Amino acid sequence: MDVFGLLGNPVGHSLSPPMHEAAYDELGLEARYVTFEPEPSAIEDAIDGAEALGIAGLNVTIPFKRDVLECVEADELATRIGAVNTIDFTGEGAPTGHNTDAVGALRALRDHGVTVDGARAVVVGAGGAGRAVAFGLADAGATVEIANRTASTARELADEVPGATGHGLENETLVDLLSDADVLVNATSVGMEEDETPVPADALHGDLAVLDAVYQPLETRLLRDATAAGATTVDGAWMLLYQGVEAFERWTGREAPVDAMNAALRDRL
Repeated sequence: MDVFGLLGNPVGHSLSPPMHEAAYDELGLEARYVTFEPEPSAIEDAIDGAEALGIAGLNVTIPFKRDVLECVEADELATRIGAVNTIDFTGEGAPTGHNTDAVGALRALRDHGVTVDGARAVVVGAGGAGRAVAFGLADAGATVEIANRTASTARELADEVPGATGHGLENETLVDLLSDADVLVNATSVGMEEDETPVPADALHGDLAVLDAVYQPLETRLLRDATAAGATTVDGAWMLLYQGVEAFERWTGREAPVDAMNAALRDRL
């Protein structure tokens, strides 16, 4: 039996176990997905222990995404993003580290008919998710504008992302950036705890595709405003789904049963 899992602290809230278990059941795989909560000081020991125990793959979440970079052979994209959220132990040699958040966002957009190549995209947030989305969009051919509460952080990230520019998060700035944008991604947690949005409603328009990385609630204020403006909307569960799909396919070499994984995920939201 193959064992996969999630490394984080805390992990009790995670929706990854039912999503991955649904995939194993659908394909008849003898596999299980479990959770691990090591202390922050023990992350290197946790990776070594997982390898010694023959664990086939791990997802990685807060607070370890940066820490595990030093414990694995990170691929080029994960190195640029500066974070690993998937570890693969199935190859020869040292475990390899990957970041599937970027692919998760791209697949979520494409699943909703959004063309990324040649698009003008605005990414709100320059933290971990923002970094992944910005690099993913740029690599896929989009021109990326990064807006962040601290403008200097946005500019620093933009210096790393090919062709990107960084900005503050003032309403006037967002209205200007979004006036001729094709894609908007909220990569912040705004909208998760309260009925708030990082983007003024009057900046949205019908030619936009709006992805909100927040998935609890599924319908955030940003997505409600986007729907009212006639925009295409993509809720955060799609990004969560496809980052999991990407990890599953990397680990198993099998095409993921996306419908079964999606149903299991949404049943718990």
